[in-house]
Amino acid sequence: MNNAFSEADEVFRSEVQDFLESALTDELKEAGRKKTSIWQEPLSADAWQKVLYERGWLVPDWPVEYGGTGWSLTQRYIFAQECARYETPGISPMGLKMCGPMLIGYGSQEQKSYYLPRILTGEHIWCQGYSEPSSGSDLASLKTMAVADGDDYLVNGTKIWTSFAHHANMMFALVRTSTEGKVQQGISFLLIDMALPGITIKPIVNLEGSHELNQVFFDDVRVPKANRVGAENQGWTVAKYLLQFERFSMSSVELRRLLTRAKRMTEIDDYTGASNSEIHYKIAALEIECTAIEASEQRVLVQLSAGETPGSVSSVLNAVSSETLQRADELGVEIAGYYGLPYQPEALEVGGS
Repeated sequence: MNNAFSEADEVFRSEVQDFLESALTDELKEAGRKKTSIWQEPLSADAWQKVLYERGWLVPDWPVEYGGTGWSLTQRYIFAQECARYETPGISPMGLKMCGPMLIGYGSQEQKSYYLPRILTGEHIWCQGYSEPSSGSDLASLKTMAVADGDDYLVNGTKIWTSFAHHANMMFALVRTSTEGKVQQGISFLLIDMALPGITIKPIVNLEGSHELNQVFFDDVRVPKANRVGAENQGWTVAKYLLQFERFSMSSVELRRLLTRAKRMTEIDDYTGASNSEIHYKIAALEIECTAIEASEQRVLVQLSAGETPGSVSSVLNAVSSETLQRADELGVEIAGYYGLPYQPEALEVGGS
């Protein structure tokens, strides 16, 4: 299983471990273990982003000229493994994993020079404006209109299920700039300042009282044409850009993180299932599955590093990993019992839900 890692790779692993040992404060460690929503709590996520940025390790996937590390695929895998092992806080992927790579691939030089540094420093916090009330899985049917008006577009419509729009100050959005031809051919890709007049954010509060999702309304919002990424009516191509690349699954990284938490909970007597032999059996079974997934990932890693195509193995691995991750999540809830209820202290405040 370990044939994917050379002696130099293990030296690199030690370097990563030394960095994490020194960089992770008690507060960041606690934040990494307390995650009650789809992403990390914004303050701790921003703090960890700053640490990685100052080290130069924030965006391993980006080209070196834009702030990337120049690491090999194997080194990126090792870094992700160690971050999971040390339970580092998560960071929102919207700017670093989505908008940034899109700008690198399709943005103008002016857009890259302006936006990429601000994504790295965290000055710009991004949200995604894709889904609409009647356009979810059928995203190409979106109806939010952007009508040309001189050097600007006037944007009208709404986006829904927008994660953390209430924390974001920028949005990358798909809008309709033409109603002619196929629906995919009339879509453009815009970068929208969330402070522009005419933008209203309506919270969508979850049943347990947390606020992650929003509906965003646009009423004659004036967006400069200079904020369009790519050619007009070619936004669908821009949005699909990231899907054009072979992606290497690192599902075992998150699975290993979940297993670490599950095993830690069984060491605490107060937790349901701590002394339950069935719980320990389930952990052992998941441990075996995780080891098998890691072995498969490392086999793919060797193939990709050699310039080979892993074929259908990656797709099968993604499917198996998704199911295993779900079982690991369910096991964590089973072990925790009522301690697994959401930690939402704001729900106890006056007016809380």
